Amino acid sequence: MEYIQRAIQDTIQHHLNRGKSILLFGPRQTGKSTMLNHFPTDKSITLVKAGTRQRYEKDPSILEREITALKEPLKKIPLVMIDEIQKVPTILDSIQYCIDHNEAQFILTGSSARKLKRSGVLNLLPGRVINLRLDPFTQSELSVPSIEEILLYGSLPGILQVNDPNDREADLQSYVETYLEEEVRSEAMVRNIGGFLRFIEYAGLESGKISNFHKLSQEIGVNHTTIASYFEILEDCLIAERIDPITQSTTRKKLTKASRYLIFDMGVRRLCAGEGTKLGKTHLGELFEQYIGLELIRYSRQSRSKTNVRFWRDPEGPEVDWVLDKEKELIPIEVKWTDTPKERDAKHIKTFLDEYKNATHGYVVCQTPNPVALANNIKAISWKDLAAIF
Repeated sequence: MEYIQRAIQDTIQHHLNRGKSILLFGPRQTGKSTMLNHFPTDKSITLVKAGTRQRYEKDPSILEREITALKEPLKKIPLVMIDEIQKVPTILDSIQYCIDHNEAQFILTGSSARKLKRSGVLNLLPGRVINLRLDPFTQSELSVPSIEEILLYGSLPGILQVNDPNDREADLQSYVETYLEEEVRSEAMVRNIGGFLRFIEYAGLESGKISNFHKLSQEIGVNHTTIASYFEILEDCLIAERIDPITQSTTRKKLTKASRYLIFDMGVRRLCAGEGTKLGKTHLGELFEQYIGLELIRYSRQSRSKTNVRFWRDPEGPEVDWVLDKEKELIPIEVKWTDTPKERDAKHIKTFLDEYKNATHGYVVCQTPNPVALANNIKAISWKDLAAIF
């Protein structure tokens, strides 16, 4: 498969040009290493290799001496890439020293923030590095054959380059078994293996729904605090996205306060849930809503303005699938599995616009080939044009 330029590359280059180091997080197989091969680094270290990892575990400060030896013949500050930094958290002391003393510039990658957070070493890095995130492909980064294909197989680069559907299915199954069920569980030191594996399945099935820890605890057979810790594991390991609701309102007293969780890739979600490739129309509509939520999160990360993805739900009334919270502006977005949007598809957006003064327009995202005006300040657009909202 021909290399596809990632949207984040220009951002990385911009910060490198101004002398900053980069901390690039992203789930496994999102293409971090492939992309970074297009940057001219002076030294590359991968902590996935046991021998390399053990070397730096025994003596993290050896990195400082290696960089000193590297810098002398280069006659410039070297650019050093270290892959899977969470494997040896203690090495960040040496990285901090090298940055502070202008000895080196770094590109650090990681597929989990859990060990870094637990050891407190992330506190060393604010102000010293730029934190970025690499997600699976967005729609704008590649030509999508069909929306159904993305809902079934997701958009991980390593999966998309496999042409045979049976091979794709096998690779996705391997991803779930070896990464989610073994590596994530091992890294998080989960003791109740059976409970965690059942949780992975339910996390796939419940993806996109309002979270109910008590219900899940009854289904899986572990207490609700354990369920909360399991979701935290998935967040730290970049497998799940948490979306918080809008809870402030002047007229509505019962707005939903529980969060929603989305598995980061649609193909991984389906394999976690144990679903096959034959999905009904109603279920496709639910998955379409989840996919749009993930795309909004990814475009929000690329946006120059601070943007969060939220949702809005009154259990006794209207709800809006997704809301962009952009600084002082709210943008409601409804998702519909249709290519012929109607004005009734925008009724909850109308309610939201009436409720919030800082919401002036909204969108219905669907499969329409062309934009359609549905009501005053409400427009239906194609899912392929989602980036235009930003």
